[in-house]
Amino acid sequence: MADIRGFLKAGHKPTLAMSFLYFDVSFMIWILLGALGAYISHDFALSASQKGFLTAVPILGGALLRIPAGLLAERWGSKNTAMLGMGLTLVPLLGGWLFSDTWSQMLIVGVLLGVAGASFAVALPLASRWYPAQYQGLAMGIAGAGNSGTLLATLFAPRLAELFGWRGVFAIAAIPLSIVFLLFAVLAKESPNKPPPKAFKEYLYLLREPDAIRFCLMYSITFGGFVGLASFLSIFFNDQYGLSKVRAGDFTTLCVLAGSFFRAVGGHLADRFGGIRMLQVLFLVVAVSMTGVGMLPPLAIVTLLLFIGMMALGMGNGAVFQLVPLRFGPQVGIVTGIVGAAGGIGGFFLPTLMGVLKDLTGSYASGFMWFAAGSALCVGMLYSAQRIWTSSWVAHGGRALANS
Repeated sequence: MADIRGFLKAGHKPTLAMSFLYFDVSFMIWILLGALGAYISHDFALSASQKGFLTAVPILGGALLRIPAGLLAERWGSKNTAMLGMGLTLVPLLGGWLFSDTWSQMLIVGVLLGVAGASFAVALPLASRWYPAQYQGLAMGIAGAGNSGTLLATLFAPRLAELFGWRGVFAIAAIPLSIVFLLFAVLAKESPNKPPPKAFKEYLYLLREPDAIRFCLMYSITFGGFVGLASFLSIFFNDQYGLSKVRAGDFTTLCVLAGSFFRAVGGHLADRFGGIRMLQVLFLVVAVSMTGVGMLPPLAIVTLLLFIGMMALGMGNGAVFQLVPLRFGPQVGIVTGIVGAAGGIGGFFLPTLMGVLKDLTGSYASGFMWFAAGSALCVGMLYSAQRIWTSSWVAHGGRALANS
């Protein structure tokens, strides 16, 4: 309780709230193609591979844009970059509403929706810089819990599509985006602790930094798994279990509920018990639960396993980003962009792989098994890297994590 009281006295609460809302509405818009995937794939008569690729394209667009967004936030300020991003996000919403009559046009809309996905590299540093090291996990977890925008998309988009058509949902999504834009302009504030901008070449070495690579690999599983499944589960439930489009969205919402709201819990627990220890347990839980899903048991069991797996993925997201600011404090903006891009790339490959393997094997089972194997590999990587981290991070200026 003392930690919570200290947290409430620290930082800048309006900025933390606005970071959450900006990320929340952006995340909602980012996965709209996944939430509407059953409708779009029906209208365009898509194969399983095409369904997976369609839902994955916005995730790839977000991944590619996160590093430029992180660099722009470092140089121009996170608040200005966020407002620019929200303004640009209106373009694909307009395109999805008025210019989405062909498969190629939908792919263009999907790529442009990546602007919303790049919000991750802006929202988290905006919040992080207001808080001291001991509250990084909770602050980043609260801001990152904006991935709860997934719930808004999977719960409401199918219902709105039934009333107004799936194209009309894109127009409706512009309303909450505009409201958040106005609130953000008034309430968000840049931290006085913002580091001075650096030349691009000064960041290139981070792409060769072993710790950055490790974080990228882990986040490609945790965040990539979460966003990839959040985008694809509606199609999976519709295809595999014959659920209606709306009911498939409801089951998807139930599953991603855990991943969305347990992110902040994961960050807070990582502050208390150590991020490395948390991640070891969470990756093991993901590996076991996804192996169970890969056996394609009855609907009730597979939903429970997905709920558990998504909860672990959400907590893993918070735990990873409890460690990032401690290791890369001065460069947290660009590292957030790099690691976030890796997460987006993981999210792109998961639904793409699921669709391709479904066409090749006739089943979704192998896709879940490959995901479980990747999670198990992360457990092994964490055990091998733990000694290096706990002995060397102090020399890097980071916090001693011997208890991790």
